[in-house]
This record gives sequence, C-alpha cells and structure tokens, in this order.
Amino acid sequence: MKELEERFDPEVRFRPLGPTLGVVAAALLFVLACYHYYTAGFGIPRAATHRGTHLAFTLALTFLAFAAWGRGEARRSSLLAPLGLPLIDWVLALAGAAAALYVPWIFDDLAFRVGNPLPIDVWMGTILIVVLLEATRRAMGWPLPVIALCFLAYAYFGRSMPGVLTHPGADWTGIVNHLYLTSQGIYGTALGVISTYVFHFVLFGVLATRIGLGQLFIDLASALAGRYAGGPAKVSVISSAMLGSISGSSIANTVTTGALTIPAMIRIGYPRHFAAAVEAASSTGGQITPPVMGAVAFLMIEYLGVPLTTILTAALVPAFMHFFGVLVQVHLEARRRGLRGLTKAELPDAWAVFRRDWLTTIPLILLVAVLLSGRTPYSAAFWGITSCIGVLIIQNVMRHPLREAAKRVAREVFDGFVLGAKFSLSVTAAAALVGVIIGVVTLTGVGFKIAYMVTSVAADWAGTVSTWLAVLPFEIMDTMTLTLLFTLIMTAFVCILMGCGIPTTANYLIMIAVAAPILSMLGVQPLVAHFFVFYYGVLADITPPVALAAYAAAGIANANAFKAGNTAFRLGMGKALVPFVFVFSPSLLLVTDGFTWGQFFLATGGAMLGIWALSAAFADWLFGPLYAVERALLGIAAILLVAPDLVATLIGLALIAPIAARQLLARGPASPA
Repeated sequence: MKELEERFDPEVRFRPLGPTLGVVAAALLFVLACYHYYTAGFGIPRAATHRGTHLAFTLALTFLAFAAWGRGEARRSSLLAPLGLPLIDWVLALAGAAAALYVPWIFDDLAFRVGNPLPIDVWMGTILIVVLLEATRRAMGWPLPVIALCFLAYAYFGRSMPGVLTHPGADWTGIVNHLYLTSQGIYGTALGVISTYVFHFVLFGVLATRIGLGQLFIDLASALAGRYAGGPAKVSVISSAMLGSISGSSIANTVTTGALTIPAMIRIGYPRHFAAAVEAASSTGGQITPPVMGAVAFLMIEYLGVPLTTILTAALVPAFMHFFGVLVQVHLEARRRGLRGLTKAELPDAWAVFRRDWLTTIPLILLVAVLLSGRTPYSAAFWGITSCIGVLIIQNVMRHPLREAAKRVAREVFDGFVLGAKFSLSVTAAAALVGVIIGVVTLTGVGFKIAYMVTSVAADWAGTVSTWLAVLPFEIMDTMTLTLLFTLIMTAFVCILMGCGIPTTANYLIMIAVAAPILSMLGVQPLVAHFFVFYYGVLADITPPVALAAYAAAGIANANAFKAGNTAFRLGMGKALVPFVFVFSPSLLLVTDGFTWGQFFLATGGAMLGIWALSAAFADWLFGPLYAVERALLGIAAILLVAPDLVATLIGLALIAPIAARQLLARGPASPA
C-alpha cells in the first residue's frame, strides 16, 4: 500500500534519510505538529506570525523530505553533503525559512514599507518566490510552478499582451511588494487556511486512522452491504464514503480500502479494470464528504465568510448523489453479470465489530459535535486530536502492562504527529505558491478580463444555438440560460484540465480566482460557484490521461490503468451531472438564497432518477438487458430528469416508463436479438 501510494501520489514520495538526519527531520516535524496542536487549543498568534512560522518550518522540512529528482538517496556526509544532504538543499532550506520569517519580523514597520519597499525587502521576497517554486516542484511536480511562472510573466510583460489581456504591467519591485508584503499574495487566505485549519484536520485524520477508525468503517461496510449482489463493490463504495469523512486524499483512500475490496471484487467475478474503477470512483468522493472535505471546506469559509456548518450542510446532498451514482452502477453491473454477494462465513458480524471498536468513534463524534456547537474548526480539531490520544491511552492500558502501554502511546503519538506534519508539507507549499497566482490576478485584474472573454464566447454560441432552436414550436432554453450552460461547460472543462496536473486544493484556489467573476456575471450565487469549481476539480482524479486515483487502484488490481481510468470516469458521471443541477436549482445545496422544499425535492428526485437512467444506459441493464434504442432513450431521459424543471422531468419519466414496463413484463436472462 505504501509503495503504491508513493508511486502515484508525489505528495508522499519522501526520500530516505540517514539515521542522524532522520532524527533531526522527525524532531522538527514533531515540533511543528506540537505547535499547531497547542495553538489550536490555546489560541492562534497574530496572523503574520502564525503564517510565517508555519511556512518557515514547511519550507525547511520540504527540502529535507523531498529530493531534487525522484526519491533520491541518502549520501555520505561530506563538505558538499553535510549530514548526508546536498549542500544546495541546506542553502534552500535555510534561505526559505529566513525569508518566510522576515515578514513577521518586520511586521510592525510593514505599514511604512508597503508600496515603497526597501532593497532588502525585494531581495527577501525574491528569495521566497524562488524557493517556493522549487519546493512545490519537488513536492508536486512541474505543473503548478510552470503555471505560477506564466502568471509572473503576465504581470511583468503586461504591455506586450494581446487584445483585452493588455495591462500596464509592473516592475519586479512592484510585483514583489504585492506578493510578499501584502495579504493579497503569499501570506494571503490560502496559506492562512492551511496553517489555521487544514493542518489540524490532516493530523486528526492520521491519528483517527491509527486508533482503528478506518478499519472499523471497512468492517461495518462489509457487514452491512457485503451479502448483496456484487457485495465487495458495494462495500468499496460505502467504506470509501465512511473513510472519506476523515481523509481528504483520494489516493490514500484508494489504497487503504482497495487493498481489501479490489481482490474481493475480482474473486466474485468483476473484471479487473472494473474493480479498480469502482474503488477509484468511490475514493474520490472522500474529498467531497463532510466533515473534513480535504482543505476546501475551510477555504470556502474564508472566501465566502459563512460558518463551516453552512458549507457542510451544502455538501451533504451532492456527496450522497456521487456515492448513489457509483452504487447504482455497481448494482446494475452485478445484476447483468449475475454476480453473488459474500457468504455469511466471509462476512464480519456488525454487532461484534462495533462492540470491539466502538471506542474509536468517539473522536469523530466529538469533532462533529464541537463543529455543530458553533466553535471554531481548529477548536473542534483540537478536541478531536485530544480524544484520539485519549483513545490510544485506553486501548494500550487495556492490552498491555502500564510501562509498556506508556511506551506504545508515546511512540504512536510521536509517529502520528510526525506523519501528519509530513503530509501537510506539499499542500502548504502549493497554497503559498497559489498565493503568487492569486496575487497576480488581483494585481492585474486578469480574472475579469478572462470573464469577459469567456462570457462573450458563450453568448456567441448561445445566439447561434437559439437560432437553430427557433424552428421548434416551443422554447427549450432562452439565450441567457444557454449562455450560462456554455459558460459552465467551458469552466468544467478547464477545471478538469487543470486538475490533471495540480492537486484539488490548488486547482480550486486558482479556478475560483478566475471563474468566480465569470459565474457571478451570470447571476450564479457565490456558494454555488465555489461548489461547481470544487466538484469538477475533484473529478480530475479519475479523468484520463492523468487519473491518479484510478492508476493507484489499477496497480492493486493488476489491470490496464487507462482502461480503469475510463471506467472510473464513467462511474463518476453522477458527480459530473450534479454540479449542473445545483447551478440551475441551487435548492439542492439546502442553504442557498431562495431555497424551497418544492424545488429541493424536484431537483433531488429528478437527479436520482436521472443518475439511475444514465447508469442503466451505460451498464446495458435496467431490470434486464436493453435494446440499443432503449439505451439511447434512457440517455435522453437522464438529461431531461436532471434538468430542474417539472415539464422536463415528466417527459423524462414518460420515456422511461415503457422501457421499464417491457422489462418487468418480459424479464429474462437472454439478451435481445
């Protein structure tokens, strides 16, 4: 599992360290985790100090944890490689830490320097930008640094840009001033959210897994769903949903649950590529599952200025729709292939499992309770982490002598803190570098320029299509609705394309800086726009040619990776349809302006029926095998059903009814001729 995760997830591809350097790195990671644990419980210091401290530790540790190329190897200590690390890595680590701490150090004088920086300010800012580019390249690869360099070039060469993209440009001093000395760049919202919220929830997820909560989820899912047709696939969907509530990583979720569910799926008759696709499609849902949702939920509360409970409530129905869509497809596939469930001997006993491990649920219950009480997210994480430590103590005291229990608890807490801090390195580097991109957007106003270009193209396409539709005796969509539809399609395409090279959090931050002005110009509510961009960014994990979650699952299944990616994308079509539903019917998100229960039930019921119809068309099975024309009609019905309109829903039902009636009256195993 560890090998697969490192192969497909560059964020955990840490290099081996020698004994001395390994101890140094582990000690620094532990100190970083302890700092955040303390501040979460007893108060966050001044924003600039907190963010600068977190960034300084992260940059220094990134150059210890990630080699310049590949995983690297520990070197024999020498003048050029003290403690077994190349000298350039030590230079970059120390320079990055110093540049990150410089802003908090001069913070009291910052008001007099913004707009008129000293030469030393420009030099320190330049060092930090260069170090950030290299740190992110090591932790995540080339795509995000290349995008950041393109934005920097755009800011500098603004006068040479074509057409509407032209802007006065800025000299390097002005660029560094904006990105380094103001809260609009590197030290902005993205870094603030990572250092204030996300780190704590990553740490909580690691500790919750170590106390056995993840295994409890897998065992309960097996006990509840394993006996039904295609049982292991349904276990995969349900366990991935449950594990996703504490883990925001698609790849970690894939290898954790897939190590058990994929072999079981293959054993009962699912093709290898399909088994891999089921696990990958299910695991990507973890990033949209409350209460953790990766880092994006906490970014949303900062950008939108709403309580976390609002974000978590809005995420409930769309997350359910994703898992519902995957579950329907694996069920239909099992029926079509005549696959069995697991036997009673292969299943754990749900009551016995819960009785054995119920203690591990306390941290999650406590975390959710504190969140719902209205206290800060980092306070909830503090109590969640504290309760994980408490559960560890109880578990070890019950199983071992007191002295042995104390040693085991100390080791588990130390290892959990080190691992949690390690997992946060790449996301912090990425968030700080995304601050550079967002800073360029605010400095140049390029977001509104792109919004103008996109809406102009969408309006032209809408005008052309409206002319074609004018021959019909009734109106399907007006020009404004068509403009919004084409804008959403283009935005979705760009989100998926960007997500092929950069992680979900960075993709969300970049796209919301560019896409929010586009969608707001067309009247889309801010919460809806943020969720739309987020969902399509997540979809990239199962979209070839860079479907990392699908490739990790294919490694477990020993299947064709590209075929697994294509199938996973098909299984995730529910996630692709639902964002369009909640844009046109925001009531699906429960907490949007103008919410009504009537619209909610129409949109939810229509979306579920539409997902079922589309799944049947893909699986070639509803209640039995389908004719080709029936599959086409089901596809059309699916589009009509997900449109939040009563007339469209009724037409979709009218298309499905005769197909369902024929199959129910003449159900049989033989395929139609």
